[in-house]
Amino acid sequence: MPGRFLRGLWQRWRRYKYRFVPWIALNLNHNPRTLRYVPEESKDKVTSDEDVLGTLLKVFQALFINDFNKQSDILTMLPETVKSKYHNLLSVQHPRVKLLEYRHQQQNTFKPEEILYKTLGFSVARATSSLISAGKGVFVTRGLVPKGAVVSMYPGTVYQKYEPIFFQSIGNPFIFRCLDGVLIDGNDKGISKVVYRSCNGRDRLGPFKMSDSTWLTSEICNPLAVGQYVNNCSNDRAANVCYQEFDVPAVFPIELKQYLPNIAYSCDKQSPLRCVILVALRDIKQGEELFSNYYTIVS
Repeated sequence: MPGRFLRGLWQRWRRYKYRFVPWIALNLNHNPRTLRYVPEESKDKVTSDEDVLGTLLKVFQALFINDFNKQSDILTMLPETVKSKYHNLLSVQHPRVKLLEYRHQQQNTFKPEEILYKTLGFSVARATSSLISAGKGVFVTRGLVPKGAVVSMYPGTVYQKYEPIFFQSIGNPFIFRCLDGVLIDGNDKGISKVVYRSCNGRDRLGPFKMSDSTWLTSEICNPLAVGQYVNNCSNDRAANVCYQEFDVPAVFPIELKQYLPNIAYSCDKQSPLRCVILVALRDIKQGEELFSNYYTIVS
């Protein structure tokens, strides 16, 4: 019995160590390629916020159109100008189907990863990592990710540096620290999962969801929301993606917020919602696993 218990602990550690910050810190000298240096003046931006916003809107609009038969309650609340926009988008994709008939005639919708492939030319998904005993990783399953493209998002509850996260952080390898001290808890289990679901229900406005909670399940609506499972690079596996912070602008369409995989812990916070996206550092081919730099040094 003790032997089985110890073996179980060892197996968990072998998976956990790839995300355990003290272990990574102690091994930095042995893994110099796992560091990423960023000049202060670049503000850690590989691609512009405008391009990030454009990519997210493009993917989210495609997901919205694909789920059109489920959006009737939301559509009734939108201004006529916004309805006309979706009418035009629908007409381009389904020229023989009228808007009012679409939700009755649509029987087969595409899976989210298929929408991602049709929209950006690639798809990503979680699978067993190529690193020994590292657990899950993220792979490019179809197509080619071009350099500079948004390849995934880091989902989770967003905490300001003064907000309580002690209990959520215990044994949690999925907490991401932004350059300004903002934390994102991307754990899809335990108390972290409970907190996210609670905030998600709190912020709903009638038919409008302010965030996506499906990344906590096996049926993900936003196919980009897998970034928390991207493993750290090593001397043998150089990073092919990097993290980039993105604040959601106030003009972000309310009907598309249902696909944002992040939510603020505080309900009275007025500043923009912080998101973290992962950007390709080079062209990434089908079948490749994504690797990031867990340590970024700003000089």
